[in-house]
Amino acid sequence: MGAVLTPLAYIASRWTPSPRTVRRAAFAALLMSVAIVVTGGAVRLTGSGLGCDTWPKCTDDSLIATPAQGFHGAIEFGNRMLTYVLCAAVGWAIIAARSAKPWRRSLTRLGWLQFALVMGNAVLGGITVMTGLNPYSVAGHFLLATSLITVTTVTWQRTAEGDTAPRPRVPAPVRKLSWALIATTLVLIAAGTVVTGSGPHAGDSSDIHRMPFDWATTAHVHAVAAWVVCALALAMWLVLRVVDAPADTRARARDLLVVLLAQGAIGYVQFFTDLPEVLVGVHMLGSCLVWISVLRVALSLRERPAAQAGVPAQGDPQLSAV
Repeated sequence: MGAVLTPLAYIASRWTPSPRTVRRAAFAALLMSVAIVVTGGAVRLTGSGLGCDTWPKCTDDSLIATPAQGFHGAIEFGNRMLTYVLCAAVGWAIIAARSAKPWRRSLTRLGWLQFALVMGNAVLGGITVMTGLNPYSVAGHFLLATSLITVTTVTWQRTAEGDTAPRPRVPAPVRKLSWALIATTLVLIAAGTVVTGSGPHAGDSSDIHRMPFDWATTAHVHAVAAWVVCALALAMWLVLRVVDAPADTRARARDLLVVLLAQGAIGYVQFFTDLPEVLVGVHMLGSCLVWISVLRVALSLRERPAAQAGVPAQGDPQLSAV
């Protein structure tokens, strides 16, 4: 009797995706991980956080939204359905990574980590509904989504690299500066969740419990953290030019500055215009793009030669930018 193959091994034995297909699959997972954050923000900003009364069903008697739940039920249920699209994208990334020749176990493990984060966030989303949109649960929901964006970004980068040990492309002090930039950006994102948790957009009604902080004060703290991130990003851009870093690394530092400036402008406009929902949603998208840009700068400071892995050193030019 022959060996029994797992479903993934069976597919891998009959299909070999091109490196371009593997990279596209990884990018699809990254794209959907951002989309789920933006649509989740739309649920909160339209006051649809409790559009579905319970979880995993939408009501006690219905798996899907009912006409009685109206617009808010449709928005909340639509966001839940998008989770399945995200699962499909992550599943495609796992299958493509497993089927690539030669098989790169590191990519497959990253794919399964994505799946675990999606499932964990789905459960946390259910807890959020069942606790009446507790702001701390909402904040954790966003931070876990940011963790998913982290893994999908790293996976996308790794599809263009090999599996050898990373080799630095810049001096050690520059790499330490990138760690400071990452840490400060995490503080910025965490402070943003406190601003959200204490702000006016509770996700359903004004009766929803909020974090016991003064909203204006937390917004100012968030702004200070943003200025620190901007200063570090500017320092990174200048230092990379001084040390004559590779052109692609300098380009990513430049892109980060552009994204930060746009995000900062949106942040100040929304603050002085009483937080219009559209701008808040755009700001949430900007948060994702800032984090991706910070990660891409850090990842560009080292390289993994791709020859041993059989993957081209350069990715598809059509997919080279976030």
